[in-house]
Amino acid sequence: MSAKEDKDQLSAEEVLQKFDKESNKREMTGFWNIVISGICILFAIFQLYTATFGILDAQLQRAVHLTFGFLLIFLLYPARKSWSGQARHLLDVLFAIVSACTSMYIVVFYNELVLRAGMNTETDFIVGLIGTVMVFEAARRVVGWPMITVAFVFLMYAFFGNHIPGIMGHRGVGVQEMFDHLYFTTEGIFGTPMGVSSTFIYLFILFGSYLEATGLGKFFIDLANAVAGWAAGGPAKVAVLSSGLMGTVSGSSVGNVAGTGAFTIPMMKKLGYRPEFAGAVEAAASTGGQLMPPVMGAAAFLMAEFVGVPYFDVVKAGVIPAFLYYIGVWLGVHYEAKKFGLKGVPREELPKFTELFFEKGHLAIPLVVIVYLLVTGYTPMRAALAAIVLSIVCACLRKSTRIGFKQIVQGLIDGSKGVLGVLIACAMAGIIIGVVTKTGVGLKVATALLDLSGGMLLPAMFFTMITSLILGMGVPTTANYVITSTIAAPALIQMGIPVLAAHMFAFYFGIVADVTPPVALAAYAGAGIAGANPMRTGVIAAKLAIAAFIVPYIFVLSHELLMIDATVLNLIYSTFTAVVGMWGVSIAMIGFCQNVLNFPQCALFLIGGICMIIPEMMTDAVGIAFLAAGFLWQRTNKIKGAITQNNGEDR
Repeated sequence: MSAKEDKDQLSAEEVLQKFDKESNKREMTGFWNIVISGICILFAIFQLYTATFGILDAQLQRAVHLTFGFLLIFLLYPARKSWSGQARHLLDVLFAIVSACTSMYIVVFYNELVLRAGMNTETDFIVGLIGTVMVFEAARRVVGWPMITVAFVFLMYAFFGNHIPGIMGHRGVGVQEMFDHLYFTTEGIFGTPMGVSSTFIYLFILFGSYLEATGLGKFFIDLANAVAGWAAGGPAKVAVLSSGLMGTVSGSSVGNVAGTGAFTIPMMKKLGYRPEFAGAVEAAASTGGQLMPPVMGAAAFLMAEFVGVPYFDVVKAGVIPAFLYYIGVWLGVHYEAKKFGLKGVPREELPKFTELFFEKGHLAIPLVVIVYLLVTGYTPMRAALAAIVLSIVCACLRKSTRIGFKQIVQGLIDGSKGVLGVLIACAMAGIIIGVVTKTGVGLKVATALLDLSGGMLLPAMFFTMITSLILGMGVPTTANYVITSTIAAPALIQMGIPVLAAHMFAFYFGIVADVTPPVALAAYAGAGIAGANPMRTGVIAAKLAIAAFIVPYIFVLSHELLMIDATVLNLIYSTFTAVVGMWGVSIAMIGFCQNVLNFPQCALFLIGGICMIIPEMMTDAVGIAFLAAGFLWQRTNKIKGAITQNNGEDR
């Protein structure tokens, strides 16, 4: 590595601070550390108590949840970056108190507010206005400007939409009417996203914090090394496996890149992978973690609520698309290794699978149990509660993984801190939903997209994809899904596409925005660790994540891949042909099969692969013909090359 590359390479912690606003917390000591820890523990106790004995009325539960969030955000995240080294600042303390008072106003005067619903006073309006401003400020500190900008544009649309001509115009909404709607109904800040955050999401993040405390993340990396570290391009395949496994309990693509990339990216570079490719592999694999059942990030819980289906139906629908995504990344890594002759790590340097499984395999039991509970009909809340308890119990089965009382308490603190980014993103998403319900802009955009597409499905899907990619740039996953599902998905629903398929389509393209230039946060994070060019890393990551650009089109056109109205035989056939198709597409993206592909060969593999992914007999026949032609052409080139080489040696 050159001196310049070494200088440009960032540590995982630096990457998190640069690309993930959620990680820029103050490190508290002394009195303020005790205060923060106390608030976190009370927050956890409140969530666990209501999950166990029954949640409060919707607005009360969500208001208390936001109160804890306000206190922690304003005390942990400084108003200015230059204040981050200080234990606290008077302005931050003032913001914490004022914001907490605005949300506790709902708790204290709940009965009065219910009795005079729709007849809010001037005091209510002032509290609602201040509370909404506090949500904006808290979001600025935690999730950054992209989310703020989107929400602000929506608010301006609500206030000035009566000046917009044509289909996008509306009658306009008054200032007091808008803020009363946002703060004192369950269609704004305290809407469905906040409801999901205050119930399911908190518990799953707490579950994730305990899994991390028990060492599950390190176990996943060791397990991936044991399974794939020896193969061609082994460290890159380790990155794909470990990031996919970690993604089941992590809701942040950037956080996943920093967590597993700190181990895998240096391994890949040492083996001989280009820095850009090493960063891209980690970015693509980490982003896909949010598509990976059984957890799929926090957005999956919102999808279940929005679509109105059991959470397990969302998980079930996500299985085959996620599998195809990782098959695509895995094959891309494999053929890149073949292209440059990159070997794996010697087996004697890798952990032994059997030893590893018997030593730490018990740490994965909670993940197995949570899937079982969801399959057997338990609610996500009950499943998460059981998994939290089980993660602690399982860790105690062996002395090497046992956690004590101090670590259990620390898990409560880490869980409360870990939910803050999702919590405030849900509050901001509520503002967007509030504008959508008040102005009907979701249907207006859907109508505009349909007009633009001329009522044809494929163009409508294309414009929905572009809308989702743009809206998803630089926005956290949870808010990302809320925006894309309320603005982009209705266009497909109006064309007769099943609601779950339409939402999954918008969800996929919102997620893949993390590896799509120009705002590819996960790719830039990977580039930071690898010391690589960010834009080139983003382009390679997008190529590796090609399945995320193709598969959503296929499952909208043919719902079998989402397990909607699919027989077992049909499901097996569709999955098999789709895997073969991903093989062809991955070869085309890397430009190598048995030797380097020319342009016509790339075209054969790409077209044949796409045809195979589409689950229809006619397209499968065309796909097989194209792939066979490409493979035989490559085979002929390889044989000719070998004959030429032998003749040269004979001479």
